[in-house]
Amino acid sequence: MSTQHLRGAVLGSPIAHSLSPLLHKTAFKALGITGEYTALEVSGGGLQKFLEERGSEFDYLSLTMPLKEEVLELQSSDKVIVKVDELGKRIQSINTLVKTGDGWSATSTDGSGFVKSLVNAGYDRFERVLVLGAGGTARAVAGALDDIASSVDVMRRSVRRSPAIAACFQKIECSFLDWDDSADLSSYDLVVNTTPSGAADLVAENLSRNIKGLLFDVLYKPWPTLLARRWSDSGGKIISGLELLLYQGIDQLSLVTDLAGTEIDKDLRLALVNATT
Repeated sequence: MSTQHLRGAVLGSPIAHSLSPLLHKTAFKALGITGEYTALEVSGGGLQKFLEERGSEFDYLSLTMPLKEEVLELQSSDKVIVKVDELGKRIQSINTLVKTGDGWSATSTDGSGFVKSLVNAGYDRFERVLVLGAGGTARAVAGALDDIASSVDVMRRSVRRSPAIAACFQKIECSFLDWDDSADLSSYDLVVNTTPSGAADLVAENLSRNIKGLLFDVLYKPWPTLLARRWSDSGGKIISGLELLLYQGIDQLSLVTDLAGTEIDKDLRLALVNATT
């Protein structure tokens, strides 16, 4: 049994709905770790002040919107030392801060959690992929798809975010499509929806009746989304964003404790499922 003591928190706004405390507390119990993990409201523009005033209270921090990009601005701060790894710089998105001797190391586990969700469902390689949306989550997904996809299309509403998405790829060159509610998605073997709730509802309404590919919808509450329900009704398979939440959280924990040989995903998944049904 572990004797480790950890202090963690998830920061963002709004944060009251976050399932991260449940996830991490359940993991602490399964691993025999003492300590605390809580959700704290930190609005945009408030991360540096929080780290200055309360950073010493924590061993690691999970970041959600709107802080995943804001943390990148702290690399030039002379008051808070934040060292962003190469992945975080490439995808311009951070979801994890780990306390170091003189500051914080920053990275993202969203991409690795995305890949592990796919592997757990039996998928490890895709020929044609479509990403719906071009925001922060899409960048994390894009960085991961660079290793497991042959071609990637990104359907966007604005060209403004295109350069940031394109920079996430090192091995392949993505193509951009303007948003089209009536787009034919049947030719893709993986579609990843990274858009906010309701944004893809018209896409769902116009789905083909013959879907064979996989939909990974990063949303998980309420579940199923309209897109997920219509996708399943049309014959396709679906993965919920709850799986992404699960595996990105496990990867965060692996940065602060030794998980070697310990399988906690089943216990954590059960806790998350019970909390969302």
